[in-house]
Amino acid sequence: MRGVSRVIEPAVRKPVMNKQSVDHVFLDYDQARLDLNYNQSAWAPNAGEIIAWYRSASLAAHERLQCRNLAYGNGPLERIDLFAARDVNAPLVVYVHGGAWRSLNRMDSAFAAEAFVAAGVNFAVLDFASIPDARLPDMVGQVQRGIGWLARNGGEFGYDVGRLVVVGHSSGAHLVAAALSAATDNQIAPGTVSGAVCASGAYDLEGAMLSARGAYLQLSSAEVDKFSPVRHVERIGCPMIVACGDGETDEYRRHAKALHAGLIEAGKASQFILAGGQNHFEFSRTLADQDGILFRAGLDLAFNGIC
Repeated sequence: MRGVSRVIEPAVRKPVMNKQSVDHVFLDYDQARLDLNYNQSAWAPNAGEIIAWYRSASLAAHERLQCRNLAYGNGPLERIDLFAARDVNAPLVVYVHGGAWRSLNRMDSAFAAEAFVAAGVNFAVLDFASIPDARLPDMVGQVQRGIGWLARNGGEFGYDVGRLVVVGHSSGAHLVAAALSAATDNQIAPGTVSGAVCASGAYDLEGAMLSARGAYLQLSSAEVDKFSPVRHVERIGCPMIVACGDGETDEYRRHAKALHAGLIEAGKASQFILAGGQNHFEFSRTLADQDGILFRAGLDLAFNGIC
């Protein structure tokens, strides 16, 4: 379905910010307010608790499920953890983790494996090097290569490459959208991905570069353009669900709405979901809940192939 929005109430309290300054550095943001908008933890008092849960729930999944650790490249972090569904030729959901492009790894990212496997879906965690061991353009290339490797190897591992769905959260959502839109040596061939879920991501890197995050992103203006998915929506060739919580920062809600609007304007299949009562970190947990918004989004794309 094209252009669908779903809003779930109630809203959550957001930090109070001074909007009176005319010393704007980006849109209507002064520097302090822009930095705050790229600091999700300031908007989520339970951030530390949920980040710890990523690891504990992921370790529990590794203990309870069979997992194959596979290499898609030569780098030590170019690995995929594959949790197989019971039935051969079931769909595959690939998860790309967040972490502000510089933290978390595959051992923090299997928390949704049990929910998907129980629903009859293969689940893969695609890992990659992050800052400072890799630059953001390298990370996009790794995600592209990992997805390409999975698309070529379904026959060996028993999943249906025709139903390959990619899900990303936070900076992982940016990496998914960039992997689908960036013209690189590793670009993903049309038809490789049957659907994507991008949750709570930033899709134009200009604001991030002007915020405090710019100090470690260190991107050139050409790289900002190349790896800003909202500027290249015409290259995205699969249905996409763009989602965020209403407890996200102003910037992250703007990013989600802008990506969805750009996809619709370009004639692409896109659904927008705004989840009430969810901050940036709370929203990610819905991927591990079979009644959760992100789980249902991924499952619908995996089995129906449309949004």
